[in-house]
Amino acid sequence: MSLIRSLMLMRPILISCGARLAPFDIPQLREIMSYDELELDKLGDRRTAAFFIISDTDTTYNFIVALAFSQMFNLLCERADNVHGGRLPHHVRVLWDEAANTGQVPNLEKLVAVIRSREVSLTLFYQQLAQCKAIYDKNAETILGNMDSVVFLGGREASTIKEISENWLGKATISMQTEGRSRGQSESYNQNTQRLGRELMTPAELATMPGDRCILQLRGLPPFYSRKYDLKQHPNYRYTAEADKKKNAFSLERLINRRMKTLNPNEQYTVYEADVPDKTPIDEDEDILNYDDLDDPDAFV
Repeated sequence: MSLIRSLMLMRPILISCGARLAPFDIPQLREIMSYDELELDKLGDRRTAAFFIISDTDTTYNFIVALAFSQMFNLLCERADNVHGGRLPHHVRVLWDEAANTGQVPNLEKLVAVIRSREVSLTLFYQQLAQCKAIYDKNAETILGNMDSVVFLGGREASTIKEISENWLGKATISMQTEGRSRGQSESYNQNTQRLGRELMTPAELATMPGDRCILQLRGLPPFYSRKYDLKQHPNYRYTAEADKKKNAFSLERLINRRMKTLNPNEQYTVYEADVPDKTPIDEDEDILNYDDLDDPDAFV
């Protein structure tokens, strides 16, 4: 009876585990996870650019990116401490676009507080603050509190603009002047001036902020109300796909296709000769390891 009871208690755990590991039933996914070619721990050793590109509508494989980020932060911190004396030789800047669509990274609230001392910085992009709070719940305040700079590019989400208006921008002092005039047997006129506190920008003003403006808040400094930078004025804009789609557009198929379909007669190739014997002696142990049908119970009889 105790065995049956134990199996009944384990059943929900097994069902939950099977549901979470269901994506690994796909052979292509198992192949990707079976080897490591990213070398995430060496991103800070030399100038490197790594891109994680996933679908923004299908959330099936979001957990892979979350695992990659978690593993990357841990490996970089360990390598900085054990190999480079506490700081990486090259600063690693993580630009995490669409952070709400890539799943939850475990212990992110602790990682953002320690990675900066290892020459690692993190930039989170959210459409609204509610997305961060929905994923990390109470830890969202800790994550946002460890950010040295915050940029508001515009939006209409109520909780976000209220948070910015009340807690980020604060209040400003204004002068209010009132006038009064009474008529009768003796006409009188009075004028009063008083100072009041007012939000630097009200939620209504934030919601209707022009699209070419932004608000930047740096730690220890008052907020800046500024124009957005025009990317077309950047000297490297000509290298983007927006400037020249035919020349600069990213093609994943062209990147991973290594087959030589056609040979260019004007291109130089290096030819190497390799001598391979007709028959190579195979040891008994190697013969056993190379045996294909290892599941056959009569294989070694």
